[in-house]
Order: sequence, then C-alpha cells, then structure tokens
Amino acid sequence: MRWPIRLRLTIVFTLTMTVLLTVTGGFLYVRLGAELLRTVDAALLSEADAVAAGLGQQGAAFGAPDAASTPARGSLPQDLGPRATSLETAPAAAGSPAVPPALLPHIHGPAYIDRVVHGIKGTARVLVVPQERVWVVTGTSLQNRDDMLAQLLVLMLAGGPVTLAIASAAGWALAGAALRPVERMSREAAAISVSEPGRRLPVPAGRDEIARLGNTLNAMLGRLEAAFDRERRFVDDASHELRTPLAILKAELDLAQSRSRTSQELQAAVRSAAEEADRLTALAETLLVFSRAEAGRVPLHRQQAGLDELLQAACSALAARAAAAGVDVRVIPHGITAFVDPVRVRQAVENVVANGLGHTPRGGQVRVSATRDGDTVRLTVEDTGAGFDPAFLPRAFDAFARGPAEEAGSGQGTGLGLAIVRATAEAHGGRAAAANRAEGGARVTLFLHAAR
Repeated sequence: MRWPIRLRLTIVFTLTMTVLLTVTGGFLYVRLGAELLRTVDAALLSEADAVAAGLGQQGAAFGAPDAASTPARGSLPQDLGPRATSLETAPAAAGSPAVPPALLPHIHGPAYIDRVVHGIKGTARVLVVPQERVWVVTGTSLQNRDDMLAQLLVLMLAGGPVTLAIASAAGWALAGAALRPVERMSREAAAISVSEPGRRLPVPAGRDEIARLGNTLNAMLGRLEAAFDRERRFVDDASHELRTPLAILKAELDLAQSRSRTSQELQAAVRSAAEEADRLTALAETLLVFSRAEAGRVPLHRQQAGLDELLQAACSALAARAAAAGVDVRVIPHGITAFVDPVRVRQAVENVVANGLGHTPRGGQVRVSATRDGDTVRLTVEDTGAGFDPAFLPRAFDAFARGPAEEAGSGQGTGLGLAIVRATAEAHGGRAAAANRAEGGARVTLFLHAAR
C-alpha cells in the first residue's frame, strides 16, 4: 500500500534534514576541534620560542613568578640535553622528561605529540623544538579543548532531535498547505456528475504546477462536457430521424389492415412501406458509418480507381432527382486515377451533390471535378445556389447540423451528409472544406491522400 503523498513528503524532508544536521554538526565539531588545536599549537610555538630565547639564563624562561612570565596553567616547558637529561624544567613537569628519550634523535624540526605527561591533567599537547645539542619541550593540557568539544556534542545531541522535530512539523504543515488545493479539487471532482456538467474545479491563484494542473483538468472537463453534449444531441437527433420513417411505416401498415383493400391499394401500401424501410436502412447505415468515424474506425477498402468514372456514377445515381429539380449536374473530366475506397468516395460525393441539389434553384448548375497535386487528390463540388449561411459555415460538417432552410422546415435530410463527407476525407488521411464562391453558390472540397 502506498502511503499518502503528504506523509511521504514529510518522511523525505525529515530524512534530508537528518542528513543535513548530521553532516553540518560533524563538520562543525571537526572544524571547531581543529581551530582549537591550531590555537593551542600557536600558543605552544610562541612559548617554545620564549624558552629557546632564555636558554642558559637560569629562571629567565621558567622561574619568574610575575604574571607576565609565569607559564600558563598546566604548561610544561623543559630544556632537555643529550640522552634526555633535564637541563631546566617547569615545576609542573619536574621529575621526568615530557618526551620519551628514544624519540629525541628522530626529531629534526618542530614536532607536536599528544601523550599523557606527568603533572598534566588529561592528554597533553607537547611541542618539541630541536636546538643545538638540546631540545626545547613545551606542552599544555588539552582538557579545555576536550571539554568544549564535549559541551558542543551534548548541545548537538540535545538540540538536534528538537530541531529535527520542529523541521518535520514544519514540513508536514508545508506539505499539507501545498496539497490542500489538490484535496479541494479532488472533492469537487468527486461531486461533479452528468447532471452538472458545467461545474469546474477550483483553481488556486498563481501560476504554479497545481494551478496548471487545475487548468488542464478544467480544460479536459470542458472537452468531456462538449463530447457529452454532442453525444446527447446525436441520440436526440438520431431518435428524431428514426421516428419519422417508423411513424410513416406504422401508419401505412395500420391503414392497410384497417379495412378491405384492393390489390392496387395493397401494392401501393407495400411499396410505400418498402420505401420507408429502405430509408430506415440507409439511415441506420449512415449512423453506423458516422459512429465508426467518431471512433476513428471507418473501414476502407482502397483500390486503384478512375475518378472521372466514379464521379459520373455518383451523379448518375442522382440524375432523376436533378431532372425533377431542373438542375444541370455535370462532371468535368480530367482523366485522374487514385488509390482510394471507391464506395466511400462515391457515397461522399453523392452526399455533397445531393446537398447542392437541395439548395440550387431550378435552372442552376452543379459541377463536379477531380484534380491531383502529388499524392493529394482534390474532389470539388460547386453549385450556383444561395451558398452557405456565413454563421453555418464553421459547423457545416458537424453531425445533424442544418442551415436556416432546414431548420425552418423547407429542406429534408438527416443532417449527416456533410458529416459523412468529412469522415470519409479524414479516413483517407485528408480533410474536407466548405466555402462560398465569390460569384455565388457554394463549394465543397475533399482533400484525399491517395498514394499507395
């Protein structure tokens, strides 16, 4: 089980502070000991110089009782002759040499030695300075230095845990304060439901990582809200589109069995029911394609196809409707072949041409053409109608989107035609674009990646 972030941060902070306090305390202890020892060594060297200057002058270096010449308490100046014979000795060290005789022949310069010396409390710091045929020896107790270091160690051992406890408490409080906005966002996120899609997480002031996290999550909630809204509108619009043909089909069947009918009347009822069934089938297929397109799973079966023939077949399927509307539909040939899914491309072109027929007045024209630029094929459908409403253009390829004419009830269609067009173009690695022509009318263009 993973511990809470606050606890983990506090533990890491405490361990880090422990290491820092230990390292800092150790460094301070060693540094202070070295500085104190350096001070003792400097004092011993100064005293040795004074002793050496008074060699041969009885009492000049040791015996003066006045404060100026009396050695420091616990010091042991000595003059040792050959074989460590004592030439002059301070009263504190009388009776024995401060340095073992065996070491003297090996000392050729000032040498510091730590050892226990008679008359000196604790460990003594001894300085030996060789002179002509004699050795000047002086030393002092390290008891004061050891006492100061011991006091420092006690202070660190006593104050370290207290300092560490205070720092850990501060780390715990700081981690809590830093994570408090996250807890608020977590509670708010748990309270957000489908019934309240507009709620957003509270974002703390500032531009730190938590504020950026809150803004990112709010942006994600906005996208989810838009997706839910599209899904809801899709279900509502699909239900509305399915209800009309189902109601007509049910009415035809009810009417057919309400009373005795002639064979001609029954055939007409069956024919009308079959047309509505075909309409339902086409709508279900369109909804399936659109659903797959929304999930990025539009199946393609690419093959080499002549685009002129493909466009002509799409226009021929709408020839009867074009004739009834009095609109001239024509393909401008360019002799281009491309590696595409002919079924999907034909369906997309039919949707665009059908949309153009629905908005082009009698006597107008619809022109379809295909051009190629490298691996990109451009399919263009232009009409001489009223064109797109400027406010409708940004959502022309949205599912169930309708222009003012359709919303007013003067047009028919599911509102999925151009959505399927965009899905087909994107499935081919391209895009779809809609615009109004400068000379009047609309232009819809499919850009398809048509390389093998």
